[in-house]
Parts: sequence; C-alpha cells; structure tokens
Amino acid sequence: MDRIDEVQEILEKICESIPSYAYEHLNGGIILTEEVKYHEESRNDDLLIMGEYQRSMLGNMIKIYYGSFMEMYRFSSREILKKKLEEVLLHEFTHHLEFLANEWGLVIEDKKFLEEYRKGKVNE
Repeated sequence: MDRIDEVQEILEKICESIPSYAYEHLNGGIILTEEVKYHEESRNDDLLIMGEYQRSMLGNMIKIYYGSFMEMYRFSSREILKKKLEEVLLHEFTHHLEFLANEWGLVIEDKKFLEEYRKGKVNE
C-alpha cells in the first residue's frame, strides 16, 4: 500500500468517529491533497501547514496536506501518523464549528502561535 493510500484510509476512519453534526455546512468536504504547503511567513521551510479550513464561494472545506505530513512524519509509525492526522483534522473541524457559531477562540490561539513564531525568528 502506498503511503498516500494509508493516509487516506486513516483519515476515513477518523472521519467515521466524528459526529454527523460537525459536517453540517462542510459542503466542500475533506480533501487530501498531495501538496506540501509552507506558511507564507515561513523562513527556511520551518513552518509547515498540515491542514486548513477554507471558506470560499465554492463552500466550506477542510484540506489536509499529505506532502506536509510526509515532510514531518514520513518515517513515523502508523500509530503516530494517525495521532497527528487526528490532531490536525480535529483542529480544522474546530475552526469550522467556531465559524458556524461565530466564535474565534482558535483563530486567536493560532494568531498567538504565529506571534511567538515571529518573536523567535526576530531573536535569532
């Protein structure tokens, strides 16, 4: 089995465990893309984007970046890969649910993380 097939299989199992209400208005679904994605502020390719919640005219969707996962976890066991995929997927579902509830706690938390990243880079 190719690793991308393994990741797809793991994602499908994780998705089965997520309550159906979390999928409301997620009309773009969950997409596994082969892309490696770096944050626009990444320096030296040290800030990978593992997943994203996206809203557009096409709908609301969650993207999982297989290429980014392989950059970080290529040689990891299936158990570790599953744990990391689950963390990222649940993080993106939280963005989706917070958007629907007009809450922004996780967005604020992500911005704080980025601020700390910037500070670390400035102090080098």
